[in-house]
Amino acid sequence: MGRPLFYDIIEKPATSCVVTICSLIWFVIQKKSIGYSQVGLSYETAIEGHYWRMITSALSHISVLHLVFNMSALWSLGVVEQLGHLGLGTAYYLHYTLVLVVFSGVLVIGIYHLLISRLKIEYFRRVTAVGYSCVVFGWMTILSVKQPSSKLDLFGLLSLPISFAPFESLIFTSIIVPQASFLGHLSGILVGYAISWGLIGGMNNYWALTMLGWIIVVFVYSLKKSGAYDFSFLEIELLTDASLPSVRFIGNGRTLQASAVPLSGVEVV
Repeated sequence: MGRPLFYDIIEKPATSCVVTICSLIWFVIQKKSIGYSQVGLSYETAIEGHYWRMITSALSHISVLHLVFNMSALWSLGVVEQLGHLGLGTAYYLHYTLVLVVFSGVLVIGIYHLLISRLKIEYFRRVTAVGYSCVVFGWMTILSVKQPSSKLDLFGLLSLPISFAPFESLIFTSIIVPQASFLGHLSGILVGYAISWGLIGGMNNYWALTMLGWIIVVFVYSLKKSGAYDFSFLEIELLTDASLPSVRFIGNGRTLQASAVPLSGVEVV
């Protein structure tokens, strides 16, 4: 008999939480008939200030096959949480999952910008991406550098050497799933290499919590500012410097102004 699933869940708590969150979001999307255009990330929505889509697009999946493929791969990659003796572990997994979600999203929008502004390829202006594959490909890449002897198991049927898995999977998905986002997957691989080579490093609990705090602030601010969701307790107005946003909490009359805030098809990632 195989090992009970309960023990794997205990040893992969962060991975288990991500799989659960993505599955619940998929269920809500299906239940409420939400379309990819309502949660996905595109160049047009990014320049319009819909920064919240960077998070919703990563956690959303439109089809059950898309969800199962990504979560199956992610579950296998959860071995990162069991490699604390190699400097990895659950804390490392949580820290750099934040980095992968944000940086891969920023990178793919940056690539779209270059293709649109330099090469005049307007197609990429409206391409809408959804899915957790950017993060999955990032972890494939990190594990291929940190633990090249590991295996990537898909659906419990297919096992790939992790050292080749990022590019094998990139080619495989591009052929099998034509609408798969090649650039989205590639951005995850590039950020993964940047992390594993130490180009993006120094993450600890302090910086992770700081980053998470800013993600929440920008998420809520952009939801309110873009009109995607109306937080009744929050009002955004401009003060003396029109370039700086201010946030007022209804009820206590307090107003905060930031000193600086850098703020047609579908592709699955």
